[in-house]
Amino acid sequence: MKVEIWSDIMYPFCYIGKKNFEKVLDKLPFKDEIEVEWKSFQLDPSLNPSETMTTQEYFTAKKRISPEQGQQLSAQVIDMGKRAGIDFNFKDAIITNTYNAHKLLHLAKKYNKAIEMEEELFKAHFLDGKNIGSDSDLVEIGGNIGIPDEEIEKCLESNDFDAEIQFDFDKAKAYGVSGVPFFVFDSKYGVSGAQPSEVFEDTLRQTYAETEKLIKKDSVNDLSCGPDGCII
Repeated sequence: MKVEIWSDIMYPFCYIGKKNFEKVLDKLPFKDEIEVEWKSFQLDPSLNPSETMTTQEYFTAKKRISPEQGQQLSAQVIDMGKRAGIDFNFKDAIITNTYNAHKLLHLAKKYNKAIEMEEELFKAHFLDGKNIGSDSDLVEIGGNIGIPDEEIEKCLESNDFDAEIQFDFDKAKAYGVSGVPFFVFDSKYGVSGAQPSEVFEDTLRQTYAETEKLIKKDSVNDLSCGPDGCII
């Protein structure tokens, strides 16, 4: 069974959704039978990769949110984060284009470390005040999970993984995804937003049960029967 998750590193609800999802997944008896694949999505591709803003500057320039409204919104998200086990540090968060961070995520897939990379990117942005649009910071972030510096540098300087990122964008568009996080369970069910753990648990259990039922049905259909009985 496969779960695909579309996410943008700069969006706090993606981090909250990740934590809520993983809390449930970790306690399920069939967790080792579930493949999780992180997909790329950009909520604001218009951001200049060579420029940075503070969270409040972004609220003011892009969302037309006053400082008072921004503080209130941040406080609400901080509270949600604490319940998910995240101590958001919006004061030091650096807002910039996330495209190169997505390239690093796809590079990590070569090492079967995409889940670890997604966590490192969230942590770097929301906790440590790192610039996830900076090549030097991305080299450091990738190095934290053992990816060689020279390979990260080559990836960031080339068109490597552009096709993979565009494929994620196109597939999200085909699904009608307009916001993230967006979870797709075995290509059957979609769950949007940083839902409570209970929603993820119900969907995981239902999808898994249906998948198991189909597998059993296919096994019966694949029986080869002869005079001595049936074998799979």
